[in-house]
This record gives sequence, structure tokens and C-alpha cells, in this order.
Amino acid sequence: MYEIGVVHRNIQRTDADVADKLGAFGSATVHEAMGRVGLMTPTMRPIYAGAQVSGTAVTVLLQPGDNWMLHVAAEQIQPGDIVVAGVTAECTDGFFGELLATSFKARGARALIIDGGCRDVKALTATRFPVWSRAISAKGTVKATLGSVNIPVVCAGALVHPGDVIVADDDGVVCVPRLLAAATLAAAARREANEGEKRAKLASGVLGLDMYEMREPLAAAGLRYVD
Repeated sequence: MYEIGVVHRNIQRTDADVADKLGAFGSATVHEAMGRVGLMTPTMRPIYAGAQVSGTAVTVLLQPGDNWMLHVAAEQIQPGDIVVAGVTAECTDGFFGELLATSFKARGARALIIDGGCRDVKALTATRFPVWSRAISAKGTVKATLGSVNIPVVCAGALVHPGDVIVADDDGVVCVPRLLAAATLAAAARREANEGEKRAKLASGVLGLDMYEMREPLAAAGLRYVD
């Protein structure tokens, strides 16, 4: 049950340095490092290719076809934040566009993650304000129904609390809970170092079949080579 009609002004954000370092690893590595959890559904796509961000979540609960609470949320943004918007029912209307992006950017927001629609894609791309959305839609919204700001929300299947870390890139969007952020960063660093060693072996010509010791289990499963 969502809390409606409330704005929580004081939230505890993940340490900015941890959030920044997590972003450097990318969504796939962070997702794996955290135990393959926290990933939003692949319906969430960046409006332009190549965007990669991380930051601390300011959460918004929207009502279908109504972007009123995005304007309310703008006041709560601090530099380094990423606005994460869930909707109480599925809706692909264009909740967000160039004017709101201008406001968010002025407040220091790094991106918007919205389980709904976005529009003004050409202008947003030109200004390099990244948005991950469920849809692109020219259909506008109204300002009539209360939601909330800085409450736990479900966005594209992931539970996001205010102050959690969001990591987003071309591969997807991952939420790292604030209390797991430091441990996930350490795990991601270990994973990246391990992958670096594997990358070097593969580049030298070693086969994954041998590096991962796959030949015996493949034979046991019945794989046959025919000349």
C-alpha cells in the first residue's frame, strides 16, 4: 500500500563516492556482483545510445497520465541525484519532456528513470539529459492527482528506496540498496579484475571451453564430435 500525498524532505543518501564508483562498472557487472538482483525489466530503455550514469535515488510515485509529482520532486533534487518514477498503474503517456528536464538539470539531477513514457527526445538528446523509459510518446499529461515523493516505489519491477544507488547504461538499469552499496562496490571490483584476466586469456586464443573446464561436463551431457 503506497503512502499518498506526502513529500519526505530528509532522506539518507548513499555516499556519493560509492555511487560514482559503482557507475564506472556498469549495470551488468553491478547486477552480477549483487547476486543477480535489483535489475529493472528490459522494457526500460535509454532514449539515446551511449548514456551511462549512476547516482542516488529521489523517488516519485505518479498517477497514470499525471506528471504533477515530477514538478514537486524537482524541489527535492540535490546534485548527483537520479529521479526514479513509478506509476500506480501501467501508463505510457509522455510524463516528461524538455521543460522538466531543464528544471531537473538546473537542480543537479543526472538522469530520470521512469516506468512510463517520455517525449521531446530530440531536444533531450541534444542537451544530453539521459532518460530511461518504458515508452516514447507524444501524448501529454495533466496535473490533477497527488502521488508522493521520496517513498519506496516499485519501478519496472525493482523496489527502490530513497537514497539507493541507481546504475544505468545501454544494458539496463540496476538499483543497489543503500545498505548494500559498499559491499556491492567491493564485489564489483573483484569481478572486474577476474574478468580482466579472462579477457586476456581469450584474447591470446584460449577457448572458453578450456578456460571454464567445459569439456568433461559437455561429454557427460552427451555432446559428440563428428568428423
